[in-house]
Amino acid sequence: MMTKVTVYSTQNCPYCRMAKAFLEKHGVPYESVDVGSDLEAAQKMIDISGQRGVPVITVEEEVIVGFDSERLNELFGEPPTGSSYDVVIVGAGPAGLTAGVYCARKMLNTIIISENIGGQALESWAIENYMGYRMVTGEDLMKKFEEQVRNLNIRLELDKVTAITKDDALFTLSTVAGNTLKAKAVILTQGNRPKKLGVANEEQYLGRGLSICSTCDGPLYKGKRVAVVGGGNSALQTAVEMSDIAQSVSLIVRSTIRADPVYVEKLKERKNITVHTGSHVSELHGEKFLSGVTIKDDQGKEQLINLDGIFIEIGWLPNTDMVENLVQLNGKKEIIVDINAHTNTPGIYAAGDVTSVKSKQIIIASGDGAKAALEAFEYLMTVYKE
Repeated sequence: MMTKVTVYSTQNCPYCRMAKAFLEKHGVPYESVDVGSDLEAAQKMIDISGQRGVPVITVEEEVIVGFDSERLNELFGEPPTGSSYDVVIVGAGPAGLTAGVYCARKMLNTIIISENIGGQALESWAIENYMGYRMVTGEDLMKKFEEQVRNLNIRLELDKVTAITKDDALFTLSTVAGNTLKAKAVILTQGNRPKKLGVANEEQYLGRGLSICSTCDGPLYKGKRVAVVGGGNSALQTAVEMSDIAQSVSLIVRSTIRADPVYVEKLKERKNITVHTGSHVSELHGEKFLSGVTIKDDQGKEQLINLDGIFIEIGWLPNTDMVENLVQLNGKKEIIVDINAHTNTPGIYAAGDVTSVKSKQIIIASGDGAKAALEAFEYLMTVYKE
């Protein structure tokens, strides 16, 4: 009997796309339901999962929240295997995918392993500073990157590296799916994860009014009251984009707005955005779903804001827990690299937002990914010994 699988998604959700790509790769038929355009289907998804966030995947009676690669691998993945490679690239954002292209051009036996394809770039509503494009969404740009990689002789796997060790001349990498890989060189491009608010009961409301991906969950808040927390480019861009969807937007900024002037001007043009500077979220309210937040200003004055959802855009933390004993990190837990993407461990290179490079931009990450691949090639040709 065929397993019934349903994927509840929104049109621009990159994690929904990856869930579908995983199922298609493993030959799993599924029904796709767009809850961004179908309010009745959205309510059904919420009733089934208790979530106001996508993707939600049902496998018979089981409900899987988010793109849970570990559980999907358990249900539909292939048996664990062990393989050896010239290079293993950890992460498939702009840096990792670019590194993959350059490794393939050098004819290196390479695999890219990542929980998602596109990294943080996926969550950008609109990118206006990447050469060759006047404006492009993060998802569309990363699709172009992915297409180029898939046209080359390089393996791309949706999985998560959990540990890396070095034994003599080889590195050993372990993954969530139970695979063990050997590599002569490693390129680390695993990016960052979003910071949390740090308030009580935060986990309770994740997917129930609290979101870290506005491109994924934004369509579920059409006509509703929302807040965006943060004062940088991402926060202002999210506030502006949500102002076209939501009834009202409250922008909560801990200190002052520190975004580029182009975003500040766009913010000023919107009439349904209220800005609260010098304020932070001190409490979350609601029963099953978030229904309001309390903000506190610099003078200690509190204000209750009734709302239906809140989007967190307060920065990122590097995903370096698995390599903290393998490479040198700075005080921010970023991987310290030199100008040529070298870490302090021979054979390990790093690029993108996970590194100590100051500017976190897609174009810089891509360039550094290329450098990391070329340096790995030189290492394998001139330094590496069996």
